[in-house]
Amino acid sequence: MSEADPANTVLTRDQRAIYPSLKGKRVLITGGGSGIGAGLVEGFVRQGADVTFFDIADADSQALVGNLSGLGKAPTYENVDLTDIKGAKATIARLIEEHGAFDVLINNAANDDRHTIEEVTEDYWENRLNVNLRHLFFCAQAVIPGMKAKGGGVIINMGSISWHLALEGLILYQTAKAGIEGLTRSLARDLGPDNIRSVCIVPGNVKTPRQMKWYTPEGEAEIVNAQCLKGRLVPDDIAAMALFLASDDARLITSHEFFVDAGWR
Repeated sequence: MSEADPANTVLTRDQRAIYPSLKGKRVLITGGGSGIGAGLVEGFVRQGADVTFFDIADADSQALVGNLSGLGKAPTYENVDLTDIKGAKATIARLIEEHGAFDVLINNAANDDRHTIEEVTEDYWENRLNVNLRHLFFCAQAVIPGMKAKGGGVIINMGSISWHLALEGLILYQTAKAGIEGLTRSLARDLGPDNIRSVCIVPGNVKTPRQMKWYTPEGEAEIVNAQCLKGRLVPDDIAAMALFLASDDARLITSHEFFVDAGWR
């Protein structure tokens, strides 16, 4: 694959789309401190949005805020453990009271730790579903009244290619991610009359520091070879889809999943 191959070329910042409708929008991103989440935070900050993100990794999150501080309005970081639903909802309520309702919620936080069937206990089941599914509903529940009052909003849930491929060692993660697609469609149906859209992004294998710990160079090459397009997905590719779906350009798009996987199916 040559350096000139379009599939292997990441756009520069000045080549990326600008969505005027996102400027000034209140955006909440969960799990925004690193990886795909950090790419989402940066993407919306560059659009001029008012971004708040949740995470529990203080060092990464504070570094991200510092790195983006020269781009206009720096994002706001809140240390929030999303397995503590009461605490998370209280934080969202405080943020809305202090700064106004959110226009966009991106439910990104998740954890794809590997596990075997034999290792799963009842406690581990509860923990994995809490980390990967439960908070998506309750974060949405917390922002919906404000969206209704503003006349609309967008909820973007982050799915995963993993359950579509039936990958090994991820049975609880894949169970949660499959459920997210059902949640997305249900929210879209119930909230459509209030002009609140609900969509799901399904990333393929995205090159992040966390993902790279699971793959050898040979394993990474196998993934790329299995893709229709031979480029390596990066967080910017996922952010590009999220920015479009959150914008008014996508005003009549709801209820469905959007794959960003280079054709890895």
